[in-house]
Amino acid sequence: MNVLRKLLLPIVPFYYVITWVRNKLYDIGVFTAVSYDFPVIAVGNLSVGGTGKSPMVEYLVDLLKDSLQVATLSRGYKRKTSGFQLVTVNATAEEVGDEPLQFKTKFEEVLVAVDADRRNGISSLRKMDPRPELILLDDAYQHRKVKAGFYILLTAYYDLYLDDIVLPTGSLREPISGVNRANMIVVTKCPKALTIDEQQVIERRMRLRPDQQLFFATIAYQHSIVSGEKSVLLEELKDTSFTLVTGIANPAPLVAHYERMGLKFVHKKFPDHHNFTDKEIAALKQETLLVTTEKDYMRLKGSFEKGQLWYQPIQMELLGNKEHFEKEIIDYAKKK
Repeated sequence: MNVLRKLLLPIVPFYYVITWVRNKLYDIGVFTAVSYDFPVIAVGNLSVGGTGKSPMVEYLVDLLKDSLQVATLSRGYKRKTSGFQLVTVNATAEEVGDEPLQFKTKFEEVLVAVDADRRNGISSLRKMDPRPELILLDDAYQHRKVKAGFYILLTAYYDLYLDDIVLPTGSLREPISGVNRANMIVVTKCPKALTIDEQQVIERRMRLRPDQQLFFATIAYQHSIVSGEKSVLLEELKDTSFTLVTGIANPAPLVAHYERMGLKFVHKKFPDHHNFTDKEIAALKQETLLVTTEKDYMRLKGSFEKGQLWYQPIQMELLGNKEHFEKEIIDYAKKK
């Protein structure tokens, strides 16, 4: 916790009360939330960034896209456009945001849209042809104007919401009581060797309701890096030094993964969702080989020569209970 955050500690009770009251007014119906007669799944977290929402959304798209007409709806964080926008594979991150562009690039057949007004976004998507039968709301846990039919709350293993407090001193967007809205909680970014006993310790601490389900997941790094249509095994980089460029909330796991592999690299770290300046890009162009995250690649790919910039693909991997997790999602979608 930095010095500034400590100095802002007196503001924490005010932020807590404001967000708690807001939630309570939605809970008792003073503020109106719109619900829908088709399946809407919201993926989000209590904290600010870094819990693995994108890999979760991609996991759900991959799970559902063959049986339902699926669409994703995001805010389009840091885009330079406004209002409702359909994402195309030829769009730029400046136009639609890096994560929505990543979804569209990976799942070209799926409708991907951005709109800060989720109600308008859902309404606009339902006018599309073919009309989506299920909408995945990315980072919408605090968007109370929309009432999703199913909420998936993510919390990172090394930064559990249990051990945090609200902004501005902590990282929580709302009080911990917000977990009560979740149908499912997923502890993400777990060590692959996390034992059942360790999982049970976390489960006891969370004190979830009987109807709330808890799962554990890790981030799996693919064995190759990718640039356009080409891929190269990471093993082939062991005798090559490269520059790792990250603009994500928590690059530490990726850095640790590369260090364990014995790779030689220099890490250049930027803030989450960083919009790279011309000067920064010019400096990066002086490097022989650049490796970045998939999200950063969406913002950088148009600025580099072919073969200079590569990204590290990742995917969410459940630690046990995969069939049960997928059955819960599919059952909800079919019921609606």
